[in-house]
Amino acid sequence: MPSKPFTRALTIAGSDSGGGAGIQADLKTFAALGAYGTSVITAVTAQNTQGVQAVHPVPADIVAAQCQSVFSDIRIDAVKIGMLPDTATIHAVAAALRKYNNAFVVLDPVLAATSGEKLAQEDTIEALCNELLPLADLVTPNINELAALTGNNTAENEDEMLEQGRQLMEKGAVAVLLKGGHWEHSKEARDWLLVADHQPQCFRNGR
Repeated sequence: MPSKPFTRALTIAGSDSGGGAGIQADLKTFAALGAYGTSVITAVTAQNTQGVQAVHPVPADIVAAQCQSVFSDIRIDAVKIGMLPDTATIHAVAAALRKYNNAFVVLDPVLAATSGEKLAQEDTIEALCNELLPLADLVTPNINELAALTGNNTAENEDEMLEQGRQLMEKGAVAVLLKGGHWEHSKEARDWLLVADHQPQCFRNGR
């Protein structure tokens, strides 16, 4: 009996020279879970454990060409979208997904690094909501990204976070995983999964 083929995953994200995020972290995760990883690089960053020193976006036509190369040749089962530095890149990725993709799409709206360094232009938020939100099966914002996507101040507690998550669902998200790891003075990380017509589900673990 033939063996089951490898799951094939695509990460569309920026390159993190420090290896802790972006393309590098995604490919490590894919490999650890037994998946064959492919990539589309949207930006090159000079980055380490201390912060982001420089960001150089990849031209949108090169992003589009990378998408075409992967999708036209390799069966992709899952797509994870991270850093998209400008609206032209967002349009290119959305066009590729509409043309080629039948995979499960996870949208991680990376707007800034953990250090606070901005990684995307201000006008990307509207484009993300209009172009990519309808194409995503799961959106995974942290509390700062959630506030930006919904036009609110950063949630100060879980009730406010959940309300903003519901607002994102009203914008067209199919499912939202609210990442609560940024709460200060908390001994545990608590994430919440929102899916239409289901009760919110909490996932918790110690830091």
